[in-house]
Amino acid sequence: MDPFSAEGELLNIHNYFHQGQYQEVIDFDTSSLSPENALPARILSLRAQIALGHAEEVIADVQGENEPELIAVGALAELAAGNEAKALKVAETLAGEKGDNAVVQVLAGTVLQAAGKTEEALALLSQHQGNLEAVALIVQIHLEQNRLDLAIKEVQAARSWAQDSLLVNLAESWVGLRVGGEKYQQAFYVFEELAQAPSTSSTQSLVSQAIAEIHLGRLEEAEAALQQALTKDPKNADSLANSIVLNVIAGKDVNELTSTLASTAPEHPFLRDIQEKSALFDKAATKYSAKVSA
Repeated sequence: MDPFSAEGELLNIHNYFHQGQYQEVIDFDTSSLSPENALPARILSLRAQIALGHAEEVIADVQGENEPELIAVGALAELAAGNEAKALKVAETLAGEKGDNAVVQVLAGTVLQAAGKTEEALALLSQHQGNLEAVALIVQIHLEQNRLDLAIKEVQAARSWAQDSLLVNLAESWVGLRVGGEKYQQAFYVFEELAQAPSTSSTQSLVSQAIAEIHLGRLEEAEAALQQALTKDPKNADSLANSIVLNVIAGKDVNELTSTLASTAPEHPFLRDIQEKSALFDKAATKYSAKVSA
């Protein structure tokens, strides 16, 4: 097989994955790929299965494998299955022994960050050598830290050597949603292009488009995008979470949506954030409780 054609097929699988087209990744015919490309394709397929909620099947699939990449996939699957302690132990071992492996950097880094080991995750990811997934994850972590300056710096550095990469465009759009102003519109254009193209439209791209619409104050358009996303996948957690946000802004009832999200993804960051803020409010309120003397 033409090596350039093989590389093109692998790139297509990568793009499908990062566009949220997980079923397309799983269904992609990889029979003609070389052994060198077969492993990366398998890893993407396994990650797509995890993203679609099939973590237990992936754990069984990679059991007994010796490749660090597949061990890292197993750790990610364990995390998705709710076995955080087990996932973290494997991730920390891989980070110490195979920190120069690109797949280990991203997947073990994801596990470390999810477990609250942010500095360890960044230390691992910083070892990358032109790994765009590592760049994207670093940007996400800096945004979670509210270190917009560092996220901008990371994107600008990557832009210098990966000008037309989908991942760089996406990372720049995530940053744009934090910067605001004209960056909202620029981010919208990226997400809209992905959401409207038949070959790339996915729940993920529709949700991203809706988020940009919300920032731009176009609530009706945001609602239309989220409704389309929920039609594709009625139980998609991010679609539900952003629908709740939109309805709160619009002054609509969110009880049903919140209940659906709680039953679908009880550990979703949106719900955890609400619970944490509610607890903080209750704690603060006790300081001002009425004191009635007898």
